Amino acid sequence: MTDWKPPRLTPHVFVNPRLSPAEESLGKAAPGVVDANGFARAATEIKAWPGYQPTPLRCLDGLAAQLGLGRIYYKDEGGRFGLGAFKAVGGAYAVLRHLQNELAHESGGTVSVGDLLAGRYRDRTKDITVCTATDGNHGKSVAWGAKLFGCRAVIYIHAGVSAGREQAIAAFGAEMRRIPDNYDASVRACAADAAKNGWQVISDTTWEGYQEIPRHVMHGYGVMMGEMLAQLPDSALPTHIFIQAGVGGLPAAAAGYLWLEYDALRPKVVVVEPEKADCHYQSAKAGTPTAVTGKLDTLMAGLACGEVSPLAWTLLDKASFAFMTVPDDAAVFAMKTLARGIGGDERVVGGEAGVGGLAGLIAAAIDAPARDALLLDPQSKVLIIGSEGATDPVLYEKLVGIKPETVLPA
Repeated sequence: MTDWKPPRLTPHVFVNPRLSPAEESLGKAAPGVVDANGFARAATEIKAWPGYQPTPLRCLDGLAAQLGLGRIYYKDEGGRFGLGAFKAVGGAYAVLRHLQNELAHESGGTVSVGDLLAGRYRDRTKDITVCTATDGNHGKSVAWGAKLFGCRAVIYIHAGVSAGREQAIAAFGAEMRRIPDNYDASVRACAADAAKNGWQVISDTTWEGYQEIPRHVMHGYGVMMGEMLAQLPDSALPTHIFIQAGVGGLPAAAAGYLWLEYDALRPKVVVVEPEKADCHYQSAKAGTPTAVTGKLDTLMAGLACGEVSPLAWTLLDKASFAFMTVPDDAAVFAMKTLARGIGGDERVVGGEAGVGGLAGLIAAAIDAPARDALLLDPQSKVLIIGSEGATDPVLYEKLVGIKPETVLPA
């Protein structure tokens, strides 16, 4: 389509020199991050929750043709459990596992998800508090999980989180605390208050002595990957996955799942970040976890993280084919592209952080050096996780120019 005209979207690409060889196993390259049993348990538990159903995998053939690629598969997480984002299967699952472990320790028996959903332990769970720091979607998942399974939630947000996102979390009954600084400062405030009050942090990032909960979060994300691979056409062997990173839990979960599923034939993992919050890109260039500081004032607020999750990084450092950054304009253009539907594609609502991977793919495909570096060609079959819908409808309308409900099919 001749009237589809991307703005200048100059990406920065770093091809990873530490990528593990095809024949190396995940267990050897990055032991103790994610595993098949953890993914399997999470899938079993989450599929028992009320309202569970797989989210759709959309084929963007018109956009693929426009970009000179074979296929683009877009996993649309906008309808996940009514929360509008993939985080529903991460934070809430970690809340469930924490409550199960606490109650099993007290009773000496097994506590099922059915027991908690039926309220059989409400007299105990009401006295348990979970907390987290969030850019929006993870906190909503934790708050929703706390309400679903019967405990209390305290959610920390930073200065860049919109009022709409704050209200959406508070609607699940969580206590909200705003920190007048960036995301990483809210993480530290949450951890300090949890230690003082005996609360359990439900975080998607790790630190020394804190890895089990984030591992549960990553295993929860695997539900998306299992659905996606089951939804692919039988002949579709994906060549790439372009996936956005905040602290790294989502791309690490995806990379680990694909490594376990495809082994030596696993797709090339390309980690995409905003250029104003590029801790993975800088860490990859430095060869060691490297923090970025400042306001991290990217439009893609859900990706505005200045420090990698150490546990996720141990996997991404070995599993990622490349790391790249994109300007905020790339996200807005990707949102508009989805809303329009290119070449007969179904129109899709994608939130500003949720389209990070697609923004990276578009920017790379139209930039000759980036396209060559990432080995994109007309045979490429690319996976994208659209990790959120219009979780802030007011901001979505401001960026795209139309209300999200006018984009969705009748």
